[in-house]
Amino acid sequence: MINGQKVVVVLPAYNAALTLKMTYDEIPFDIVDEVILVDDASKDNTIEVGQALGIKHVIRHENNKGYGGNQKTCYDKAIEIGGDIIVMLHPDYQYTPKLMAAMVHILASGLYSAVFASRILGKGALKGGMPMYKYIANRFLTYSQNILMNQKLSEYHTGYRAYTKKVLQSIDYHLDSDDFVFDNEISAQIFFAGFEIAEITCPTKYFDEASSINFKRSVKYGLGVLNTSFKYFLQKRGLGNYKIFSFAKK
Repeated sequence: MINGQKVVVVLPAYNAALTLKMTYDEIPFDIVDEVILVDDASKDNTIEVGQALGIKHVIRHENNKGYGGNQKTCYDKAIEIGGDIIVMLHPDYQYTPKLMAAMVHILASGLYSAVFASRILGKGALKGGMPMYKYIANRFLTYSQNILMNQKLSEYHTGYRAYTKKVLQSIDYHLDSDDFVFDNEISAQIFFAGFEIAEITCPTKYFDEASSINFKRSVKYGLGVLNTSFKYFLQKRGLGNYKIFSFAKK
């Protein structure tokens, strides 16, 4: 715990057997209370590796629910077991768990309700091997999103995030997509609810075992990101009525 707040790490996994142990071994258990592994119907032995590591909360989806669907299960379980600070970390070892302490302390201080680990602050993305087309797309999408959403993040597309229980309970992430655009929709919901998002510089690693979506899925994701940002823009001005923001009317 930090400042009396329970810290829970959630690992949304799909075919992560080769990298799960490396990720798990770097988690700072001096501050982390619980770990949740949610396996999204992997075709490898991710579940067995997680159990061998002694992870207490291991959940398996019998049918693949998608990246967003996996996170929904993660956050539901984290809140159920009393998590006050929830860190979402990909178990593919692309992001270092060593940053977790810094991210958690930012939230425990009460200054922010969400923290993103940005690969773009500094030179972490290209140094870590991010393909150039993904880097360019990342910069274009982030620039567009900042204009449409009147924000100033360096990156909306990181898979390494930490949230307070308060922010997750103030929005309704179940209204979001089960696909990869989930991350952008939950970001839009957080801003729409009036919260701010802090950022911290994060190195990253691209290698064969690290998960990554192909070019076709990347295009679909990019269009989904722009769609989310336009929805936010219109909803903020009273010109739209979109499901993902309907939580604000309750």
